[in-house]
Amino acid sequence: MSGAGSPGVILALDAAGLACSVAVSLGEQVVVEERIDTMHGQAEALLPLVDKAMREAGQMAASLDLVVATIGPGSFTGIRAGLAAARGIVLATGARLLGVTSLDAVAVEAVRRDCLETRVLLVALESRREDLYVQFFDPHGGALGEPAAIMPFLLREAVTATIGANPLLVAGDAAQRAAAALAQRPDTAVLEGSAPGAVGSLRAGLRRLRRGSAADLPRPLYLRPPTSH
Repeated sequence: MSGAGSPGVILALDAAGLACSVAVSLGEQVVVEERIDTMHGQAEALLPLVDKAMREAGQMAASLDLVVATIGPGSFTGIRAGLAAARGIVLATGARLLGVTSLDAVAVEAVRRDCLETRVLLVALESRREDLYVQFFDPHGGALGEPAAIMPFLLREAVTATIGANPLLVAGDAAQRAAAALAQRPDTAVLEGSAPGAVGSLRAGLRRLRRGSAADLPRPLYLRPPTSH
């Protein structure tokens, strides 16, 4: 392991959403990403993905400095599987552990793609039910308020209350559903290809470290009582 302030080999896991993904970076350079689209069987799929990604990166598990795990919101089963896998890897390797939200992961990637300009960002994620998981971010990726579960028909009111008539960019795997709920709103655009994943989680973890966050014992983020999905 390298020094505590500058992680060398980083592994990120994300099983909270509509896919199961793993990423490995050497410092801030992402070298491998593995992803499979699945809504079930995350616990069985995740560790083989980790093994494959680490082999492709040419790294042994013992070389890990930091493990970043997505804590949600999303699938209860997927969040639990991801955190259990991350904790097991940390226990076996002595690496540090850091948790990030799926919403932060999308926001970091949107900022990195340099497409926000002066727009406020609305990240909207699938809940696999009628409602959406949402959070607002400023053009630099800073959170504007807390994550929430909201029905689509209430979204327009929430947007108006939060940002008024300011320009808005909608991202996430539920961006199209959110945009449909905001139909006819001026200055509203959708960021295509912005589903959450392990690469975004990894970069969100690096951002937390740069801002002085210490490794922690991440807790799941559920925006409603856990269910079996």
